[in-house]
Amino acid sequence: MNKNIDNRKRVIVDFKKLTPEILSLLVEKYPDGYDEDHIIKFRNAQNELVEAVQVDTEDTKYLVKVSTKLVVTMENYDEDDYEDYDDDDPEAVQDPEEIADDGDDDY
Repeated sequence: MNKNIDNRKRVIVDFKKLTPEILSLLVEKYPDGYDEDHIIKFRNAQNELVEAVQVDTEDTKYLVKVSTKLVVTMENYDEDDYEDYDDDDPEAVQDPEEIADDGDDDY
């Protein structure tokens, strides 16, 4: 009785820790965005309700917390924006509110 045991590492990712690699996986898996059917709900160690979407690599299952910032960042994703960063650099993915407030008006 050999059940498929999934020994992959499980990681919960907040927007602040989102890397170009995870963002790319999200956009690839959910090219039209995610909906309620994709959201996993669970309680964390502090008994807070968390909503997340899952993306997988060979060795890790990522649960990325759902947020408005995540939706906006996925909608505006362009892989060229991250070519100067390492795939695992959490500083690469910018807060969309900070980008909008940077004072660079294109008009």
